[in-house]
Amino acid sequence: MSDGLLMEVCVDSVESAINAERGGAGRIELCCNLLEGGTTPSTGLLQVVKENVRIPVYVMIRPRGGDFLYSDWEVEVMKRDIEQMKSHRADGLVFGALTEDGRVDTELCMELLAASRPLPVTFHRAFDMVHDPVVALEALVSLGFERILTSGCDSSALEGLPVIKRLVEQFYFTVPDRQRWSVHGGRSHASDRFTITAKGRIAIMPGGGITERNLQRILEGSGSQEFHCSARSSKDSSMKFRNCNVSMGGALSVPEYAVKVADVTKVRTLNAIARNTL
Repeated sequence: MSDGLLMEVCVDSVESAINAERGGAGRIELCCNLLEGGTTPSTGLLQVVKENVRIPVYVMIRPRGGDFLYSDWEVEVMKRDIEQMKSHRADGLVFGALTEDGRVDTELCMELLAASRPLPVTFHRAFDMVHDPVVALEALVSLGFERILTSGCDSSALEGLPVIKRLVEQFYFTVPDRQRWSVHGGRSHASDRFTITAKGRIAIMPGGGITERNLQRILEGSGSQEFHCSARSSKDSSMKFRNCNVSMGGALSVPEYAVKVADVTKVRTLNAIARNTL
């Protein structure tokens, strides 16, 4: 995308990845199980996507849905998945981990980041479950994450817009003796201090419930240079014989004879709105 804006589209199929690129997406987040917020895709899916798109593909590393407190076995799965995705040409990775008290699990994140090198890494919406987003942001900057995907710790990016804006503008003072303080709001007037915003240290990428109706407001209100969406529409199955008495899912099942795919028209529309916003 032009003017420094970048649209990331989360996809769970080859068709969606191709449609995202055709619509003007600048990056793909590849995952499975979007109804659970996304989990690790298969290496087969990554391989075929990489064969069919040219834009960067960041792969979700998340062994299951639910919370972001992982067992030793799950951590081992994540490390193995990182190895596999790197070997199959992932352009970046997406993961996050928390402690039981809702803080960034810095020890585990350091391990996973070390395993991910030299690939860039996004800290995903585990961020929206942290106890204190201000403290969490500073931890992620220190760890070396490239960006944070967040809905502003709310149900959608629009609802969480005030928090997203504060995160983008979050800065610290730097003085000659190198002491630093996190500061929220206001500016320094001391001649021996300067400020650095989060924008200069880590990318804040709004995501969650972004549509054609609210994108302009989110971009203008946050000051973010990237945004994350799915841009999906329902596509009817090509099956002619249908047994509508059977569902393969659980109680909250989705229709068996419809799939959700990234919609080229929606992606293009979001792309145009973003360009016109700036």
